[in-house]
Amino acid sequence: MRIVVAPNGEGDFPTVQAAVDAAPSGSREPVVIDIKNGVYEEKLTVPKEKCRLHFIGESRDGVVLTYSDRAKTIGTDGEPLGTFRSASAFFHGDDFTAERLTIRNGSGQGAGQAVAAFVTGDRAVFREVTFLGFQDTLYTGESRQYYESCRIEGDVDFIFGPASAVFSHCEIHCKRKGGYLTAASTPEHQEHGYVFLDCKVTSDPGASDVYLGRPWRPHARVVWIRTEMDGSIKPEGWHNWNDPARERTSRYGEYASRGDGANPEARVGWSGRLTEEEARECTAEKVLGGPDGWNPAAASPHA
Repeated sequence: MRIVVAPNGEGDFPTVQAAVDAAPSGSREPVVIDIKNGVYEEKLTVPKEKCRLHFIGESRDGVVLTYSDRAKTIGTDGEPLGTFRSASAFFHGDDFTAERLTIRNGSGQGAGQAVAAFVTGDRAVFREVTFLGFQDTLYTGESRQYYESCRIEGDVDFIFGPASAVFSHCEIHCKRKGGYLTAASTPEHQEHGYVFLDCKVTSDPGASDVYLGRPWRPHARVVWIRTEMDGSIKPEGWHNWNDPARERTSRYGEYASRGDGANPEARVGWSGRLTEEEARECTAEKVLGGPDGWNPAAASPHA
């Protein structure tokens, strides 16, 4: 099944939400939603029953899914939305894929927590997708997620959550001094949290003292493997969220970092360096495989 979305009325629907609503629930086959260039200002939800949806944008910069809620926005119930309800787009359906588009929270810097994408569906894949926001740009729920050739922008804790997630050949861009790239909340029983493979860390001019991450929950797990880091990264690398006890339970590590921000000798003593063998084990297939043997990187040019 294929559905076309175009803002000028030349597609099947003028909004992405209308296309999602029209897709069959519980589909056993992929439902492709082709999205033509345009700025789609709508608060989007892919519910749990809408599985195997595949968004394909006409162009990465030309298709923009955007909204401007933030945690302090007052909802229809008269209460502030809070972080989790602030997202511009919610992706709850399993086996969701998005390619060549941008997801943005337009609240702006200084607005506080304002999520662009809220992802909870299992086996979620994002390829050549740009995520734009500031604080809390991308929430990764307790599921398996794969990001390839994406660009993720923000300033504080802008990749956060409990997911087992692999980021392959992505650009992670910090937009302020003293920022935090990640805030993982990995469950204690979960072997992997965030794995960054062959990525690049960049920053706005003037950004400095940026941390690779801090543990939102005590058992956070994050590793950076073969990542190029610019000079914005603080030599210590990691922050304990002002809780020394988390230094004993968090698992942070790097392997073969390079660039001005790669400073293994200066990293905090409670982070680690992966061995070559440990780094080899951190592939998308091994991190995300699970009982069903999922390998989202199988068809990738980087696999």
